[in-house]
Amino acid sequence: MCSRLSVFKKVAIASDHGGFELKEQLKNYILKYGVDVLDLGTDNEASVDYPDFGAKAGIAVADGEADGAIVICGSGIGISISANKIPGIRAALCWDTYTAKMSRMHNDSNVLALGGRIITFERAVDMVDLWLTTPFDGGRHQKRIDKLDALAAERWRKYLSEEK
Repeated sequence: MCSRLSVFKKVAIASDHGGFELKEQLKNYILKYGVDVLDLGTDNEASVDYPDFGAKAGIAVADGEADGAIVICGSGIGISISANKIPGIRAALCWDTYTAKMSRMHNDSNVLALGGRIITFERAVDMVDLWLTTPFDGGRHQKRIDKLDALAAERWRKYLSEEK
């Protein structure tokens, strides 16, 4: 375990059936940091729909119930897409330590997405270590985050104004 302190005080964790085993392993690992963990399911390997769990994690972060989240499905793709549907969420699908670190430093990711069927627990631990302890650089990168937020807000306003 990394000796640095987490930038998150409370982390939500959620998975579908394809990420259940890795979720359970990571949940126990993260608790060793002294970080509170909010387990949003699933609670077994029975088939479930990843959008439900990606959305739960995204909403928990957006609503301030958790400071960040880790979401896991078989590939990490579907659950990252579903988490990113929640306004204010910057879910990053990462596959190595470089992408995990850069997602925090430059993109201020607040959700880490992993592929439970494509990465080992050992690789996941290395990525989680970096993701939990890497602060956002801010500076020139904040301008880009602000642009992302403005784009999302503009598109949501347009979408909602077209509803009948």
